[in-house]
Amino acid sequence: MCNCGCNTCETKIRGPLLTEGLISKSLISENLQYHIDNNISLMENVFRIGSDAHLSMIKEARKLYSREVLDLCEEDKALMETHIGEFDLYENEIIPLDLPMLNEEEIEEAEFKGKKVALGKPKRGGSKAYYVYVKDGDKVKKVTFGSGGLRAKIKNKEARNAFAARHKCKDKKDRTTAGYWSCNLPRYASQLGLGANQNTFW
Repeated sequence: MCNCGCNTCETKIRGPLLTEGLISKSLISENLQYHIDNNISLMENVFRIGSDAHLSMIKEARKLYSREVLDLCEEDKALMETHIGEFDLYENEIIPLDLPMLNEEEIEEAEFKGKKVALGKPKRGGSKAYYVYVKDGDKVKKVTFGSGGLRAKIKNKEARNAFAARHKCKDKKDRTTAGYWSCNLPRYASQLGLGANQNTFW
């Protein structure tokens, strides 16, 4: 039966689904079960991006997905290919992986050619469609990236998937390169006026 009750239109499943009979619901966390019960995709997570609840649920979902206990929509499957939910040591600090989104108050400032700039905060303009200031060793670097075409692709799932595959986005780890920021553009969509943030590589 479809959601509207007519039993003729196609029901679009967005949220995670448990594979019947393979696991007891008692083994699923309350947070993940909420997304399952309410057909909410992991991409539209109800928790603040980067919060403990958000990261632990993504990690839990990845474990269940790898065991073929969880069925996911295409966007959530792409999320499983990232390292979100995992941590590593960087410059003597434990940091979350694949999670570049920062709150405004957490954005670090630095000096670039005599003026104060915000690091890791993409903006429109520059020699290309967007630019961002990043730390490159002891220096600050301005990275320009993107084109007008990225704006059109961000809401097109097929175009996003093709872009990610063509540019090998899951391998782009260097924040000082244009490729990294082009691949991660959907995560900054809101501040760039491109719609809601999407915690994914294209």
